[in-house]
Amino acid sequence: MRVLVVEDEEFLAEMIAAGLRRDAVAADVAHDGQAALAKLRLGAYDVLILDRDLPGLHGDEVCRHVVQQGLLTRVLMLTASGTVRDRVDGLGLGADDYLTKPFAYEELLARVLALGRRARPALPPVIERAGVAVDTARRQAVRDGRPLALSRKEFAVLEVLLRAQGAVVSGDDLIEEVWEEHTSYRTNAVRVTLSKLRAKLGDPPVIETVPGAGYRLGGARPDGDGPGPDDRHGAADGLRPGTAR
Repeated sequence: MRVLVVEDEEFLAEMIAAGLRRDAVAADVAHDGQAALAKLRLGAYDVLILDRDLPGLHGDEVCRHVVQQGLLTRVLMLTASGTVRDRVDGLGLGADDYLTKPFAYEELLARVLALGRRARPALPPVIERAGVAVDTARRQAVRDGRPLALSRKEFAVLEVLLRAQGAVVSGDDLIEEVWEEHTSYRTNAVRVTLSKLRAKLGDPPVIETVPGAGYRLGGARPDGDGPGPDDRHGAADGLRPGTAR
């Protein structure tokens, strides 16, 4: 899941983003309406956490942009005013949910995850393929019944590959889904995460590297032999050097 946090109180914005990242949600930050529009034009976000009372370009205008452009992004509007009239007005603009400040982070996270599920095609809470399963609600992963101790990024990568249901996920899409903006292939973050994930999944290897295309989980090779040795170690990573998001 990818989230854009738009909040002019910089400390609050960074606190929200840091919390989301701890919970395996890729989060970018903008501190004003114009910056938010720029990021929305460049990237696809599942959820927009939007402070309504932004200076300059008001949060209402940002919300109208999301609706008018037909973006699939779900909008969670934040405001210091909790009157019924304000909530009705915010939802009338096209916001999907409304949260009054101050709020508990746990409630914000629950609302973000619920909106994220609505932004994507419906899938069961437990996704399984090739003996690997993730419980997206409990944030747990297993292989053949064996619990996997995964980092947040490893879990997120595995979830993306499982959601693809055997289709190839390009390196660009993997960075877009899992990492924050400005992540570059040159940082080796993707390679390192995939290497550690493959090691934790164990043998036989289930993550296949498709040279020049990307990755897939549990996909059969044309010869029917399953992933080869190069696939296990990621010799041809399917990511172009210099790719960044």
